[in-house]
Amino acid sequence: QSQLVESGGGLVQPGGSLRLACAASGFTLDYSAIGWFRQAPGKEREGVSCISSSGGRTDYADSVKGRFTISRDNAENTVYLQMNSLKPEDTAVYYCARGTCGLPIRAFGSWGQGTQVTVSS
Repeated sequence: QSQLVESGGGLVQPGGSLRLACAASGFTLDYSAIGWFRQAPGKEREGVSCISSSGGRTDYADSVKGRFTISRDNAENTVYLQMNSLKPEDTAVYYCARGTCGLPIRAFGSWGQGTQVTVSS
């Protein structure tokens, strides 16, 4: 069964950093674009970042540009999201999924279970 597993979430103070990981199980990430998404309580799921299969294209939501960096290590079958200068409004459950960068959320699949990120003092 193809599945993605997120890890690395936690509680961090404003201004702090976290690195999320998205590991593939049952398939290789080499040929998949991977997106990171988040959902805060009472809000719709939104796209955060996306990286193409080659790593040559990376997309970011305006709200995280300059603070978050997406990367991939195909040898480790993992995609990372480095989150710096975290703000309380970044608090959400973060998910990864595979699809095609630039397409709507509904076009992504193999969703993981999510990892909670809480930014609070």
